[in-house]
This record gives sequence, C-alpha cells and structure tokens, in this order.
Amino acid sequence: MPRFLKYGITTGACAAAAAKAAVTALVNNPVDRVVIPTPIGIRFEIPVKESKRLSDDAAVAVVVKDAGDDIDATDKIEISATVKLTGDSEVTIKSGKGIGIVTKPGLAVAVGEPAINPVPRKMIIEAAKEALPTGRGAEVVIEIPEGEKVAKKTLNAKLGVVGGVSVLGTTGVVKPLSMEACRRSLVPQIDVALAKGYERIFMVPGNIGERITKKLFKAPDDAIVQTGDFMGYMLDKTVEKGVKEIVLVGHPGKLTKLAAGIFNTHHKMGDARAEVIAAYAGAAGADSQLIKRILKSNTTEEAASLLQQANLSQATFNGIAERVRTRVMERIKEKAKVSVIIVSLDGAILGMDKTQGVQNSG
Repeated sequence: MPRFLKYGITTGACAAAAAKAAVTALVNNPVDRVVIPTPIGIRFEIPVKESKRLSDDAAVAVVVKDAGDDIDATDKIEISATVKLTGDSEVTIKSGKGIGIVTKPGLAVAVGEPAINPVPRKMIIEAAKEALPTGRGAEVVIEIPEGEKVAKKTLNAKLGVVGGVSVLGTTGVVKPLSMEACRRSLVPQIDVALAKGYERIFMVPGNIGERITKKLFKAPDDAIVQTGDFMGYMLDKTVEKGVKEIVLVGHPGKLTKLAAGIFNTHHKMGDARAEVIAAYAGAAGADSQLIKRILKSNTTEEAASLLQQANLSQATFNGIAERVRTRVMERIKEKAKVSVIIVSLDGAILGMDKTQGVQNSG
C-alpha cells in the first residue's frame, strides 16, 4: 500500500486556534480542541494542549504545531495566546516572546511591526470573534516561547526578522513539498492536464503563481501545474510525457534562480537572485550606485521597486525572462516551446521573454 503524505497546519492556524481556545476558556470552559475557519473555506479541528482562565477577564491557551510530513523548523513548537476581554467589539493583536520584529522593507509586514502576516492576523481575529460574546472584544497576545531559538534555523535574520519567528500561512495548511515523496506526487498534475486535452501547460512555483495565472490568462485549473521547489524535475517530467508548450509564470523570487541555472529553488540549494537582478540591471543601464543598492536589497520585491523608480524594471526583467527561457530550453533540449512571464506579488507583469507567445486561454 502506498503511503500518503500527511498535511500539517501553519503557525497562523495554530495562533488562531490558541486565540479561540483562550477566549472559550474565559467566557465558558477550558477546551481540549477547537474548530477554526480558514481562508480556503474549510474548517479545521485543532487539538489544544492547555487552556485555562487566569483571572475574571484573562485566559491563556497553548497549541502545539503539527507540520505533518513537511520538513519544518517550527514543527512541534508551542504557540500560545493570552486574551483579555475589552468593552468594544474589536480584536487587537499584539506579539510577545518569540515573535520576530520586521527590520527591513520588502516583506508583507511593515518595518517595526511584529512578524505576524496579514492572513494569519485575519484568521486570529475571525477565530477569536467566533467565541466572543456579542458586543465584546479582546486583546490577543501571541507568543512562541522557543521562537528565538528556532529562528536560527531559518532565513529570518537575512530577511530582517529579528528576535523570533514569523507567524505565516496563506491557507492554514502546510503542504509537504519539502520531501522526496512529494516530488513524485506532483507529477500526476501533468497527467491530468494531458488527459483533459490541454496542449499548453502553465507551470508555477506555488499558490501565488497559480492565482496570478488564473487572473491574467484565464487558465483552467487543470492546465496549471504547481512545481514547488522542484522546477527542474517537473520540467523534465513535462517533456518526458510529451507536452509541447510550457508557460512559466512566477515571482522573481523563484524564477530569477533559473536564470542562474538553479533548478531546485529551495534556499538550501543555492541563491543568486540579487546577483542576477543586479547584472541584468547593469546591462539595462543601471549605474553603480543602483547596482550596489540592488545587491543589498532584502527581497526581490525591494529590488523590483528600486528598478521601478529608475525606470529600468521592464528592461531588466525582460532580460532575465529571456535568460530563463534559454536555460530552460537547454535543459529540455528544445523539446517544447517555452514562454516565461515574471510577475509581482500583486499580479503585474514585470518581464517577458522575446517570444511574446502568451495569449489568454479563455
């Protein structure tokens, strides 16, 4: 019998569960599990390690993260929420021990703010409100006691998140994309697309690329193949199965690595994003000061912003897209037509290769 990979829950989902459990303990009774809403429309039941009342208007709850079969530095850490009732109907979120603070621009959270991303914030608020009495609000303090220690195993320091980990997640679910078995499990997406008769496949690194591909190109769900970090492996499998046209769509944080010949885009496998962008910016006319700023940029979003200010964004990313196309064609030995589209997080097209071969699928 084949073994199916176990999905996990994000730190954001754990924080939301802890918040709801703490509110429930305060206004009703302690609980050993809660059900929370998620952005994907599915409600999750999450175990609660501890929930107890601290006073007449305060309580605390602890949830242990289960990352499933994913290789996750935050697996098995404890995430707690301490809540105090307020007289209004608002839920405010604060951070405590083990939650990092953002110190560099380019992330989803502003400089100086706790590293609790927007979707987890929304999940925490919605979960807490489900347990609050009508007309009452709450102050929620999220803590991860081992956060500062665990953060040393992540890229947080490089990204400018100091003092702890980030509370992340866009769906509430941790997909086990880090494992070798998952690499193989991605391949059936190609089979489904071919079975549906799609001659052109859109390949995207993950959820962001898929969302933007649907918006920009009206691509059907089954024509979109998520690759995770295994872009090279999935390209190989795609041409092996006879696909004749491939459109790569993704954020420069992933696709720029392909221009450097890095086809496994996991950060442990290599990173040349700033160097690639700086090189192509120079080719597009950037001066030495701008090149130095790009090399020091915290994220590709920040680098893109610098290029936009200098009116060099399109020329730079067009050049990178063309180089990605060349690298891909070399890898697949020109067995398929390839187009490359680099997009920002908000869905704007930053650059395209010279083929300009993409039309709406609808």
